[in-house]
Amino acid sequence: MTGARQAASPIFQRRVALVTGGARGIGLAIAAHLARRGARVVVVDNGASIGGRKRDAQACAAAAEALGPHATVIDADVGDAAAVSRVLKHVEEAYGRLDILIHAAAIMRDAVIAKLDAADFAAVLRVNLTGGLLMMRAGLPLLRASVREDDGSREPAILHLVSSAAFYGNIGVAAYAAAKAGLMALTRVGALEWRRYRIRVNALMPFAATRVTESLPPVNPLLASYRERALTIPPETVAPVAAWLVSPFARGITGQLVGVRGRRVFLMSQPRPVAEAIVGRAADEESVDRAARSAFAGRWADLSSDLEAFNLDPLI
Repeated sequence: MTGARQAASPIFQRRVALVTGGARGIGLAIAAHLARRGARVVVVDNGASIGGRKRDAQACAAAAEALGPHATVIDADVGDAAAVSRVLKHVEEAYGRLDILIHAAAIMRDAVIAKLDAADFAAVLRVNLTGGLLMMRAGLPLLRASVREDDGSREPAILHLVSSAAFYGNIGVAAYAAAKAGLMALTRVGALEWRRYRIRVNALMPFAATRVTESLPPVNPLLASYRERALTIPPETVAPVAAWLVSPFARGITGQLVGVRGRRVFLMSQPRPVAEAIVGRAADEESVDRAARSAFAGRWADLSSDLEAFNLDPLI
């Protein structure tokens, strides 16, 4: 998945793609892939550090140079509704449509729940989750415009980048995991609400060398092993899978959670009933316990973290 550079493709030519968090890491890899394939790419990034407290003034300029003349990089805060409106106004004036919206912008502020500052929790949700909502809401008119202009053979697509931490959990990442889990909920609701517009909404759970994996402290053998393996997988391995999900090849696929780790691509399950217990009409906690333990035996979700579940040798 990291082989020769891809040539332009008819399926992305004249397509307009907006990528948040596209100045670095996986976001940049996806933006670069789409630009090479012929899409007109708009990147939104404010150069924030992984904690969101500092800004690298050169990040956007470096991304613009790397992406080339067919991409535009806008320095903007995705958690600011007014800034998001200005970005979409630029897209409207420049292109008049939007075909692809990818929300990859994210920050993280690690702390165990007992020590997690409420302001830090809110800051992470503001960028990771609210940023996705603001982009969807502001982008809807242009996404619908692209539907009207096409012959019905193509569907606009939204893709949210989420995390295995949201679904497995891990110690110290409550804010990040909660925000990414919220993005999956936003994905499902968006898929249900916007299918009438023929707009697809999916989520991608990537695993690669990013600032997130670099920031993992190797405080125990499991973390050290996980981090070492993650850092061997370049972010470019994520790009073809992301591009597939927003391409016409994925027509009809919406509301789904897909994972990618090197050459492994997963269709992830989503919460659905796995067992049923019937309790009596005059139930109390004791009778509920009897019914539940009988019906649910062997079906309880295990408490492995994402580090344990995906501590696999990479396939690159």
